[in-house]
Amino acid sequence: MPFPTKKQPIVYLTRVEAFSACHRLHSIQLSDEENKKVFGKCNNPNGHGHNYKVEVTVRGPVDEVTGMVMNITDMKCIINKVVMDVMDHKNMDLDVPIFRDSSLVTTSENIAVVIFEGIQKHLPDHVTVHEIILHETDKNKVIYRGECE
Repeated sequence: MPFPTKKQPIVYLTRVEAFSACHRLHSIQLSDEENKKVFGKCNNPNGHGHNYKVEVTVRGPVDEVTGMVMNITDMKCIINKVVMDVMDHKNMDLDVPIFRDSSLVTTSENIAVVIFEGIQKHLPDHVTVHEIILHETDKNKVIYRGECE
């Protein structure tokens, strides 16, 4: 049965997950003194932890047969593969390959971009990541929508 509008609606689907991880804000491009000045107590050599909340929103057409953009169970599996299995209860600087093996600082901004790119690689062709909202604390969050300059 076709949609009443005779057009295929585009819907945004969001799944929320929570994970705990520690990190140290430290750039290898800065001196120890500059790092302390820029990152303050978040530059503690022993790191510090957060209980993150991540909201993954995907965008796509509603399938006329299933009535779904994608199966939410499949979305949960993708988030588990990209986020939970890789980041939950980990030291982001030492245990997460993308951060361990690069000069990327484990800021919430960079974590959101890494999650966005990782999720996109696993989605069906007709679905795209719309945005990642990463809550570092109850008062701090970042939003990434795939925009680049």
